[in-house]
Formats: sequence, C-alpha cells, structure tokens
Amino acid sequence: MLQVSALSVSYGSIHAVDGVNLSVPAGAIVTLIGANGAGKTSTLRAISGLIPSKGRITFNGEPISGLPPHAIVARGLCHVPEGRLVFANLTVRENLAMGAYLERDRSREARNLDYVFTMFPRLHERLRQQAGTLSGGEQQMLAIARALMGNPRFLMLDEPSLGIAPRLVQTIFEKILAINREQGLPILLVEQNARLALEVSSLAYVLEGGRVFMEGPSPRLREDPTLKAAYLGA
Repeated sequence: MLQVSALSVSYGSIHAVDGVNLSVPAGAIVTLIGANGAGKTSTLRAISGLIPSKGRITFNGEPISGLPPHAIVARGLCHVPEGRLVFANLTVRENLAMGAYLERDRSREARNLDYVFTMFPRLHERLRQQAGTLSGGEQQMLAIARALMGNPRFLMLDEPSLGIAPRLVQTIFEKILAINREQGLPILLVEQNARLALEVSSLAYVLEGGRVFMEGPSPRLREDPTLKAAYLGA
C-alpha cells in the first residue's frame, strides 16, 4: 500500500532522515519506534509532502513524491500530526466538518459521522464544545475522528499517546485497533511507547540517527535483547 525507498530529509546541514526504506502492506499496522530525534516525525511529514525530501514514495502503486499535501490527502492518505493540532477555536462539529472538506457525497459524509460517533461517543456528547477546551485524550480522539471524516484509504498517526492521561492511552489504542480491524485501514504508527506500539503492530522499524537500525515482525522484535535493553526497560 505504501512503499518508501531511500528517503532522505535534511534541515540545513543536519540529516534528519538518511536513506530510509520501509513498506506498509494493505490492512497492516506498521510502527516506527526510536529515540527522540531519530527521524520518525520527519519521515511522516515527508510522506505527507509537508517537508521537502529525496527518494521515492509510492502509494497504492502510484508515485506521490513531490506532490503537495492537498494532492496526497485527496488520494486518501491522511496524517494525524504530533500534538493533535485541532482547530482550538472551532467546535467539535466544525473540526469534523473540516476533515470532510473534500467529501462531495453527503450521504457518505453522514455515514462517516455516524461511524466516528460510534467509535468515539464522547465526541458526540461534546459536539458544540470548543475543541481547545477538551482534555488531551479527547483532542486526540477528535484528531483521529477528523481524519476518518476524510474517508481515508491509509492513516498515519504521530505519537497518539503524547500528553494523554495514562488511563486514556489504552482506550486510544483499543480504538486504533478497532479502526484497523473494522475498516481494514492500513496504519503507519509513530509512537514513543515502544512496548505498546509493538503490541498493536504486526511489523516494526526501529530508527536510529535517521536510519533503519532494525526491522521485522513486531513479536520477534519484542523479544530482541538489544531492543529490550534500549526501549522496553528490560
């Protein structure tokens, strides 16, 4: 579904991403883990077209390298950014409407709205509330729901547990698994909580210094002694 080859991103003389190769099969959850500054967020931003990059990116068999972000979103690749970035002064309902701005089929928009309210009933309770007044967990639910309103074919999630109360983190990840299973939606997940990321994903890539340091099935990486020592607190 997504293929990234020799991806490189630089900020001046700093090479944030240096020759990364990765792929996400249809219907899979694939995770990127690594320390802060390893290049995880830059990789997602490059795939979304938010920052310049070198290399080749193909989505559903078509090249998307060099396309502007709105053209990539129009192809069905939706990105939930780090920090959520909801429209704080708009209501929950208005944020969801922004997610559906490309949708011309109003019946499908209504079905998507019903789905996100089923998935995140708390959002329905806060429909007229300003997004900036929601808790961190509720804002993360809204950010994911906003992406789902765009009828995505592929979802990228950047640090969905960041700044969320521990009691809500498990709920968010249960919802991510449910979306993947119910919709068959492939997901590329960046997550600082390596243990949780490896539990929900089927494949994993470990980034270090902008390069892929380790890759393979998540269950195998969970048992790797090097990874345990570095990221899993063993």
